Amino acid sequence: MERLDEGVNVRLRSNVPRNVPLPPSSFSATSGNVDRIDSSFDSRKRKIGSGSGSKGSIENAFNMTQREHLDHEIARMFYSAGLPFNLARNPYFQSAFTYAANHNIAGYVPPKYNILRTALLQKEKKNIESLCVPFRNMWKEKGVSIVSDGWSDSQRRSLINFMAVSDGNAMFIKSVDCSEERKDMHFIFNLMKEVINEVGHDNVVQVITDNASNCKAAGQLIENEFPSIVWTPCVVHTLNLALKNICAAKNVETNQVVYEECSWITKIVDDVMQIKNFIMNHSMRLVIYNEFVPLKLLSVADTRFASMVVMLRRFKLIKSGLQNMVICEKWSIYRDDNQGRARFVKEKLLDDLWWDSIDYILSFTAPIYNMLRICDTDMPCLHLVYDMWDSMIEKVKKAIYMHEVKSLDEESTFYEVVHAILLDRWSKNNTPLHCLAHSLNPKFYSDQ
Repeated sequence: MERLDEGVNVRLRSNVPRNVPLPPSSFSATSGNVDRIDSSFDSRKRKIGSGSGSKGSIENAFNMTQREHLDHEIARMFYSAGLPFNLARNPYFQSAFTYAANHNIAGYVPPKYNILRTALLQKEKKNIESLCVPFRNMWKEKGVSIVSDGWSDSQRRSLINFMAVSDGNAMFIKSVDCSEERKDMHFIFNLMKEVINEVGHDNVVQVITDNASNCKAAGQLIENEFPSIVWTPCVVHTLNLALKNICAAKNVETNQVVYEECSWITKIVDDVMQIKNFIMNHSMRLVIYNEFVPLKLLSVADTRFASMVVMLRRFKLIKSGLQNMVICEKWSIYRDDNQGRARFVKEKLLDDLWWDSIDYILSFTAPIYNMLRICDTDMPCLHLVYDMWDSMIEKVKKAIYMHEVKSLDEESTFYEVVHAILLDRWSKNNTPLHCLAHSLNPKFYSDQ
C-alpha cells in the first residue's frame, strides 16, 4: 500500500510545479481510482486513434459500397446493351429504381424476356386504354380532327399513321403497313372511313392530310360520304410547298416566268449546299471547320419542312466562323484534288454581295417560315390560319419592297410572282372551315 501511494504521489507531482504543496486528498488515491483513470485515458486514446473504424461505420450506415456496386451494374447494363444515355432521364427509369430502393422486396427478380413481351405488355396496353378514356369522352363535346400522314420506318416499310386531335390533345389511333398496297384514293378513303367509324362520325369535324392528289381525291370522297365532315389540307405542308415553289423553281415551259424571277434564289441555295458538302465530305476540311465554328453543319433532309430556309439560317448564324476558316493559314496550306472547288468556296464565303442575297432571302421568307413554325405545333390554330395568311402576305410584300426601295403602290415583278405563288397555295388550302373559325374568333368582337 505504501509503495502504491508513493507511485501515485510521484505521478501526481510530475504534473504540478515544484514547491507547490498538494492538498491532502491528493495522497489518498486508491487502486480503483488509479485503474479508472488509466482505463478512461486509454479509451479516449483508442477513440481518437480509430479513424479507419469510424470511416467504416459511416460507409456501413449509408451503404456506400452497395450504392457504388449498383451504379456499376446499371452502367454496365447501358454499355453492354448499347442503350442511349437519354434513357437515364426517363421518368419511369428513375421511378423504377426509386420504388425498389424504398420498398424491401426480398428475393425480387426482374421480369424476364417472355413476360415483358406478353403479359406485362397486355396489362400496360389496358392501362394506356384506361388513360385514354377521358380524351375519348372529350370528343363528343369538343369535336375531333383526324390527322393522317405517311412515312417510312427504319426497315423502309411504307406506313400511314392516324391520330385524333381534340382541344390540342393528340391521341394515336393506329398505324397501317401499306408496303404491298397501291396507295390510290380508294385505298386511303377506306382507311379513313374505318378510323372515322371507330371515332364516331358525329364527333369528327375534319380530316387533315397533305396536299397529294390521291389524298385530295380521298378527302372529296369523305365529304361525299359524310356531309358533316370537311377535308382540310395540311397548312404546314402547304407553306412548305410554297417555299419550294419560290426557292427551288424548276425550268419548265409552264413555269418560265417564275423561273426567270426566282432562279437566282435556286442558285444561292445550290451554292450553300455545295459548300456544305465540300466541308462535310472530307475529314481534313471538317477538322479545320470545327476549329473555327462551334456549331455543326446541319444535314437537313429534303422531307423536312422549310429545309432550304433552315440551311440558309444556319449559314447566316456561322458566317464569321466560315470566313475565318477560309482565310486561315491551314486552309491556304491544305492541298487536295479539288483546288477549283476550294477557290469557289473561298470566293463565295468572302463575297459580301452573296451574303446580302442570303439576307434578302431570309428577310422575305421569314413571315412564311414563322407562320409554318406556329402552325407546326399541337396547339389549336385553325381559327388563326385565315388571318395569318393575310398578314403573312403583307409582311412578305413589305420586305420585298423595302429591299427594292419602292413604295407600296409601285409595281414589282418579283413580288407579283411570289404573290401569285402564295395566292395559288392559299386558294388550294382555304376551306369554309377556315372562314367559319375565323369569323367566330372572339377577339374580333371584343377588345378583351
